[in-house]
Amino acid sequence: MSIRWRDAMSRALYGPSGFFVAGTGPADHFRTSVHASPAFATALLRLIYDVDAGLGHPSRLDVVDMGAGRGELLRTLLLTVGDAAGLAVGVSGEPTRSGRSGLIPTRAGSPETLTPAASARPLGDEPSLVAERPSLAERVHFTAVEYASRPLDLPKEITWTSEIPAEINGVLLATEWLDNVPLDVAVHTTDGWRYVLVDPESGAEEIGERVSPADLDWLTTWWPSPTSPQSAASEPDLGLTWTDATTETPHSDHRAEIGRSRDEAWANAVRQISRGLAVAVDYGHLSGDRPVDGTLTGYRGGRQVPPVPDGSSDVTAHVAMDSVASAGSAVARCAYSLVLQRQALRALGADGGRPPLSLAGTDPAGYVRALAAASAVAELTDPAGLGGHWWLRQPVGIPHEPAVAR
Repeated sequence: MSIRWRDAMSRALYGPSGFFVAGTGPADHFRTSVHASPAFATALLRLIYDVDAGLGHPSRLDVVDMGAGRGELLRTLLLTVGDAAGLAVGVSGEPTRSGRSGLIPTRAGSPETLTPAASARPLGDEPSLVAERPSLAERVHFTAVEYASRPLDLPKEITWTSEIPAEINGVLLATEWLDNVPLDVAVHTTDGWRYVLVDPESGAEEIGERVSPADLDWLTTWWPSPTSPQSAASEPDLGLTWTDATTETPHSDHRAEIGRSRDEAWANAVRQISRGLAVAVDYGHLSGDRPVDGTLTGYRGGRQVPPVPDGSSDVTAHVAMDSVASAGSAVARCAYSLVLQRQALRALGADGGRPPLSLAGTDPAGYVRALAAASAVAELTDPAGLGGHWWLRQPVGIPHEPAVAR
């Protein structure tokens, strides 16, 4: 029986035997920034230090990872947070070292300087408090939010839960989480927007009832239907929908993925933050550049596959980033920052530049390592790949500067 895509995705991804619940985890099926290079986690850690300073170095700093997979990101952060030298990102995520030329210099307020950022609580005439303050490693509390069971080898320092904790004082990270929040799909027909229904076993689609008033309002605001004479003339006498005999998939001159459920999910996540920063990293699009035929697709075993919601593969769709950002901003009552990943990472010190050739003469092994690591950062900042992801940063109760590439 055909059902709406939102229900089909929910079962396929998060049901008892769903893709993200059962099996070994998503890392075996697709590659994200978290898996591409440790430089991604190192850059995030630098951002965490900035937020810690902005909060005045609280006695407990929360770091919450939404859609944590099998805890890969938090494992890396846990390993790195105790190594203060590892927090200067440098050319490629490797720790900066004194005497190594060509790397990103430290900045005021970074952990290497052991001074508070400009937005931190002033320390007055008591500089000894800096030395006496417990380190971030002693104050940070990591929480993974995921429906799957807790991995047996997960470090005990990481809390594992299926629900977003409340009263977060710190950083909420959502790396490629929103694209897997289930959503409905609609097609524009001669009598307006209608839901697309899907058979969960075969992936075959058909046209369903008209969209609800709430979804119609979202579509009108964020994904308007074609209105130009050129659009109307593009499908003469076809009723705008038909079924391909081979794929059994309804086609249209305009198909949309209704992002209202993602707006609600992001707004709810932001609502759990007492003070701090919410960061969403995902692939998406903006109003005026919506894909005409949608982006719904699947991934399995490292390959892109048809989006069949039977639980055997990932089912994902790009995120309407401006709509999500607006929903979070309304909750936080504070402006957001939205930039591409390559800009955000460069602002955090990961520039992907090649190490200076002079290093090869003084430290050949170090040069080879830096060159290989720089290649990994280049993958993170490639505009045709991971570098084209969006970074949405939503502060809550703290000042936070937008990411600006150096």
